[in-house]
Amino acid sequence: MDRVNAIWNHPLYQEYYRRLERMEESRIFCRHQMPHLLDVARIARIRSLEAGMELDADVIYAAAILHDIGKSLQYEEKIPHETAGVRIAGEILDSLDGEAAFTEEEKRMILTAIRGHRRLRQDPEPLERLLYESDKASRMCLACPAEGMCDWSEEKKNMEIKV
Repeated sequence: MDRVNAIWNHPLYQEYYRRLERMEESRIFCRHQMPHLLDVARIARIRSLEAGMELDADVIYAAAILHDIGKSLQYEEKIPHETAGVRIAGEILDSLDGEAAFTEEEKRMILTAIRGHRRLRQDPEPLERLLYESDKASRMCLACPAEGMCDWSEEKKNMEIKV
Protein backbone atom coordinates (compact mmCIF):
# COMPACT_ATOMS: atom_id res chain seq x y z
CA MET A 1 0.00 0.00 0.00
CA ASP A 2 3.00 2.32 -0.37
CA ARG A 3 1.47 3.90 -3.45
CA VAL A 4 -1.84 4.50 -1.68
CA ASN A 5 -0.04 6.03 1.30
CA ALA A 6 1.84 8.30 -1.13
CA ILE A 7 -1.56 9.60 -2.27
CA TRP A 8 -2.74 10.08 1.32
CA ASN A 9 0.44 11.96 2.22
CA HIS A 10 0.45 14.10 -0.92
CA PRO A 11 0.14 17.83 -0.05
CA LEU A 12 -2.59 18.42 -2.64
CA TYR A 13 -4.61 15.47 -1.33
CA GLN A 14 -4.23 16.72 2.23
CA GLU A 15 -5.30 20.23 1.22
CA TYR A 16 -8.55 19.07 -0.41
CA TYR A 17 -9.23 16.39 2.18
CA ARG A 18 -8.90 18.88 5.07
CA ARG A 19 -11.11 21.43 3.27
CA LEU A 20 -13.80 18.81 2.84
CA GLU A 21 -13.43 17.68 6.43
CA ARG A 22 -14.04 21.26 7.65
CA MET A 23 -17.01 21.71 5.33
CA GLU A 24 -18.70 18.52 6.46
CA GLU A 25 -17.91 18.87 10.14
CA SER A 26 -21.55 19.39 11.11
CA ARG A 27 -23.13 17.50 8.19
CA ILE A 28 -25.89 15.16 9.37
CA PHE A 29 -25.94 13.14 6.17
CA CYS A 30 -23.29 10.78 4.82
CA ARG A 31 -19.84 12.26 5.08
CA HIS A 32 -16.94 11.77 2.71
CA GLN A 33 -14.02 11.22 5.03
CA MET A 34 -11.67 8.30 5.49
CA PRO A 35 -14.19 5.89 7.08
CA HIS A 36 -16.36 6.12 3.96
CA LEU A 37 -13.39 6.01 1.59
CA LEU A 38 -11.93 2.91 3.24
CA ASP A 39 -15.36 1.23 3.40
CA VAL A 40 -15.61 1.73 -0.37
CA ALA A 41 -12.07 0.39 -0.85
CA ARG A 42 -12.64 -2.70 1.29
CA ILE A 43 -16.00 -3.52 -0.27
CA ALA A 44 -14.48 -3.10 -3.74
CA ARG A 45 -11.49 -5.28 -2.88
CA ILE A 46 -13.67 -8.05 -1.46
CA ARG A 47 -16.00 -7.93 -4.44
CA SER A 48 -13.08 -7.98 -6.88
CA LEU A 49 -11.62 -11.07 -5.21
CA GLU A 50 -15.00 -12.82 -5.11
CA ALA A 51 -15.51 -12.11 -8.82
CA GLY A 52 -11.99 -13.26 -9.72
CA MET A 53 -11.09 -9.84 -11.11
CA GLU A 54 -7.43 -9.25 -11.65
CA LEU A 55 -7.30 -5.73 -10.26
CA ASP A 56 -4.33 -4.62 -8.19
CA ALA A 57 -5.27 -3.75 -4.61
CA ASP A 58 -3.35 -0.46 -4.85
CA VAL A 59 -5.39 0.54 -7.89
CA ILE A 60 -8.68 -0.25 -6.12
CA TYR A 61 -7.66 1.61 -2.96
CA ALA A 62 -6.30 4.56 -4.96
CA ALA A 63 -9.59 4.93 -6.83
CA ALA A 64 -11.53 4.64 -3.58
CA ILE A 65 -9.59 7.21 -1.57
CA LEU A 66 -9.58 9.63 -4.52
CA HIS A 67 -13.19 9.28 -5.68
CA ASP A 68 -14.63 12.07 -3.49
CA ILE A 69 -11.58 14.38 -3.41
CA GLY A 70 -13.40 16.96 -5.54
CA LYS A 71 -16.34 17.26 -3.15
CA SER A 72 -15.19 20.58 -1.62
CA LEU A 73 -15.24 22.15 -5.09
CA GLN A 74 -18.79 20.90 -5.55
CA TYR A 75 -19.78 22.71 -2.35
CA GLU A 76 -17.77 25.87 -3.11
CA GLU A 77 -18.03 26.27 -6.87
CA LYS A 78 -20.89 23.95 -7.90
CA ILE A 79 -18.50 21.84 -9.98
CA PRO A 80 -19.68 18.20 -10.03
CA HIS A 81 -17.31 16.44 -7.66
CA GLU A 82 -16.51 13.66 -10.10
CA THR A 83 -15.33 16.30 -12.60
CA ALA A 84 -13.29 18.19 -10.01
CA GLY A 85 -12.04 14.88 -8.62
CA VAL A 86 -10.65 13.73 -11.97
CA ARG A 87 -8.68 16.98 -12.25
CA ILE A 88 -7.30 16.84 -8.69
CA ALA A 89 -6.62 13.09 -8.80
CA GLY A 90 -4.89 13.49 -12.16
CA GLU A 91 -2.55 16.12 -10.72
CA ILE A 92 -1.76 13.92 -7.74
CA LEU A 93 -1.22 10.76 -9.78
CA ASP A 94 0.93 12.56 -12.36
CA SER A 95 3.20 13.93 -9.63
CA LEU A 96 3.98 10.57 -8.02
CA ASP A 97 7.31 9.09 -9.07
CA GLY A 98 9.57 6.16 -8.41
CA GLU A 99 8.03 3.38 -6.35
CA ALA A 100 4.92 5.51 -5.70
CA ALA A 101 4.07 5.95 -9.39
CA PHE A 102 1.13 4.30 -11.11
CA THR A 103 1.44 3.20 -14.73
CA GLU A 104 -0.34 5.21 -17.42
CA GLU A 105 -2.92 2.43 -17.77
CA GLU A 106 -3.51 2.32 -14.00
CA LYS A 107 -3.96 6.11 -13.93
CA ARG A 108 -6.40 5.94 -16.80
CA MET A 109 -8.43 3.23 -15.05
CA ILE A 110 -8.48 5.18 -11.76
CA LEU A 111 -9.56 8.42 -13.43
CA THR A 112 -12.25 6.64 -15.47
CA ALA A 113 -13.58 5.06 -12.27
CA ILE A 114 -13.66 8.43 -10.48
CA ARG A 115 -15.45 10.04 -13.43
CA GLY A 116 -18.08 7.27 -13.44
CA HIS A 117 -18.67 6.69 -9.74
CA ARG A 118 -21.89 8.74 -9.52
CA ARG A 119 -23.76 7.61 -12.63
CA LEU A 120 -23.10 4.25 -14.17
CA ARG A 121 -22.78 4.59 -17.91
CA GLN A 122 -23.57 1.90 -20.41
CA ASP A 123 -20.64 -0.52 -20.80
CA PRO A 124 -18.56 0.68 -17.82
CA GLU A 125 -15.04 -0.56 -17.32
CA PRO A 126 -14.56 -3.17 -14.55
CA LEU A 127 -13.00 -0.78 -12.01
CA GLU A 128 -15.56 1.89 -12.86
CA ARG A 129 -18.48 -0.47 -12.15
CA LEU A 130 -16.79 -1.80 -9.04
CA LEU A 131 -16.24 1.69 -7.60
CA TYR A 132 -19.79 2.78 -8.45
CA GLU A 133 -21.37 -0.27 -6.81
CA SER A 134 -19.06 -0.24 -3.79
CA ASP A 135 -19.67 3.46 -3.19
CA LYS A 136 -23.42 2.87 -3.09
CA ALA A 137 -23.11 -0.31 -0.99
CA SER A 138 -21.00 1.49 1.61
CA ARG A 139 -23.88 3.68 2.80
CA MET A 140 -25.50 2.50 6.04
CA CYS A 141 -28.93 4.04 5.55
CA LEU A 142 -30.58 1.48 7.85
CA ALA A 143 -28.64 2.84 10.84
CA CYS A 144 -28.45 6.51 9.84
CA PRO A 145 -30.15 8.97 12.19
CA ALA A 146 -30.77 11.32 9.23
CA GLU A 147 -32.26 8.65 6.93
CA GLY A 148 -35.77 10.14 7.10
CA MET A 149 -34.48 13.52 5.90
CA CYS A 150 -32.25 12.12 3.14
CA ASP A 151 -33.20 12.89 -0.45
CA TRP A 152 -31.94 9.57 -1.78
CA SER A 153 -34.76 7.58 -3.35
CA GLU A 154 -36.06 4.62 -1.38
CA GLU A 155 -34.67 2.31 -4.09
CA LYS A 156 -31.15 3.65 -3.53
CA LYS A 157 -31.17 3.44 0.26
CA ASN A 158 -29.49 0.45 1.92
CA MET A 159 -32.20 -0.55 4.36
CA GLU A 160 -31.05 -4.09 5.07
CA ILE A 161 -27.80 -5.92 5.65
CA LYS A 162 -26.57 -7.61 2.46
CA VAL A 163 -23.53 -9.51 1.33
